[in-house]
Amino acid sequence: MKKLILIIILLASLGGYAQQDVLFSQFMFNKLTVNPAYAGSREVFSADAVYRYQWVGIDGAPKTFSLSMHAPLRNDHIALGGYVYNDKIGPVVEQGALLTYAYRITLPTGKLSFGLSAGFKYNDVNWNMIEIEDPDFSFQGQYKNKLLPDANFGIYYYSNRVFAGLSSKQLLQNEYGMVEQDGKKTYSKLLRHFYGMAGVAVPVSDQVIFRPSILVKYVKDAPWQMDLNASFLFNDLFSLGMTYRTAGDLVFLTEINIGKKYRLGYSYDMSVKELVHYNSGSHEIRLGLDLDLLKNRMYTPRYF
Repeated sequence: MKKLILIIILLASLGGYAQQDVLFSQFMFNKLTVNPAYAGSREVFSADAVYRYQWVGIDGAPKTFSLSMHAPLRNDHIALGGYVYNDKIGPVVEQGALLTYAYRITLPTGKLSFGLSAGFKYNDVNWNMIEIEDPDFSFQGQYKNKLLPDANFGIYYYSNRVFAGLSSKQLLQNEYGMVEQDGKKTYSKLLRHFYGMAGVAVPVSDQVIFRPSILVKYVKDAPWQMDLNASFLFNDLFSLGMTYRTAGDLVFLTEINIGKKYRLGYSYDMSVKELVHYNSGSHEIRLGLDLDLLKNRMYTPRYF
């Protein structure tokens, strides 16, 4: 059964009829991978390293590493950033690197940012890792890879207590991963992904902040997916929260602020639908760093 699930995951990745983008549960603290207009919004040099191990207990389960960095320039209108990632699902490996430019407009109540990311991604398949008894066309022939350009665009508004954004990824919709069999060529295609997000920080008391947020994801030929999150921040030091993902997950997450520079986050995903019988959940750990290189540019505190 575990091998069957792996094959289903592989076919979904190559067929282009499912969510192709990397999934992170701590999106509210690591938005650059979703929306390039987020660059510079923490008003300091900010970096986040995330490692995710999804569906523990399933052979070939997804394992993802991402490193993102961004910062505003002395020209307050401009911010730069970028991120790299490595996403492995069984024999399928996807790697990418993108650079980000954001232009920010100061409004009476906050800032409105427009962001663009551009870079490359690369896919590879190790067919030697797949063991099947009755091969069919999908597992025969030679899989040919190539380096593909990619681009993302986003709009992001934020203030000390509110954020909202719209973005689209894989704008170029390139074809990749050609399989050639008996003179016939079959390609997979990167589909555009669309995201909407919003959140607010609501003071409950002098020591407690309530932070609800939402992330909506859409890609053609796949169902809409929504992450509904609610967390509480205590004494600006640590937070506890929960997310319900309409795809069938409950997520429990926490974050600890270590001084003013470091942030340590952890989340645990628990499947509540079909996959609950075949895995032991998903783990995600994140280490964040904030450095005030431009001095006194950081809004205090930053809730998102």
